Amino acid sequence: MPVGVSFIVPAFNEAALLGATLEALHTAGSALGEAYEILVVDDASTDLTVEIARQHRTRVVSVSCRHIAGTRNAGAREATGQLFIFVDADTIVSPELTRAAVDAVRAGAVGGGCSLKFDGVIPLFARVVTPFAVWLLRIFKVAPGCFLFCTRTAFFAVGGFDEAFFGAEDVVLSNALKQFGRFEILRHAVTTSGRKLRTHSVMEMLYLLLRLSVRGTQVIKQRHGMELWYGERREEGAGPGKKRARSRARASDERTRAHGRTRGSG
Repeated sequence: MPVGVSFIVPAFNEAALLGATLEALHTAGSALGEAYEILVVDDASTDLTVEIARQHRTRVVSVSCRHIAGTRNAGAREATGQLFIFVDADTIVSPELTRAAVDAVRAGAVGGGCSLKFDGVIPLFARVVTPFAVWLLRIFKVAPGCFLFCTRTAFFAVGGFDEAFFGAEDVVLSNALKQFGRFEILRHAVTTSGRKLRTHSVMEMLYLLLRLSVRGTQVIKQRHGMELWYGERREEGAGPGKKRARSRARASDERTRAHGRTRGSG
């Protein structure tokens, strides 16, 4: 049976969140009432990502490039659908959003994106900035990387994700698709993980923005300095500020124990 929609999910060590993402995609795909497929593009994961992908009836594409643009492009080359929907492995997509994307394309759009919200509790700075960032995405018609859709024809016509970029490849593709045809930002929202906001400090993010403002796109054309995306993943509650707090707590405990031993020996 011909496939109408291909969900393409890039993944690197996403065992913790991938299952929920795939369950949501199966629910959304089934609600369409037409054939769909889910491809998980595994980029050399060392956890149970592949096993979880197979348990959820997906087609696994294996790559080893540690490059999000290249990983997504590899999935697109293997996909058979006429509509590509790129979804991050930590993102929950609703049936209503998927239907809206399909309807937008059938109404003449070549692609688009959506709004977004973060799961869980996010830091104050993120709660303040997020509404403004979402507004900017809508004004400038840029799809967030966690959910971007486009026709197969448009994707290959513009060359897919630009592999010269290690970050902001979603912005580059959005701009390319806008030159090809109508690009629509849907009002529906996905729920994506706020873990990067919870595990990285505001100073780290501001430093990246400062480097971008000083050096321009050269910053995002190399993996070095892009630890927010390519560095070792931090566990929830393991941000630098919390690490320092735990270190201080451990030091305080050690001093208390040492003081107790000193009194006990007197």
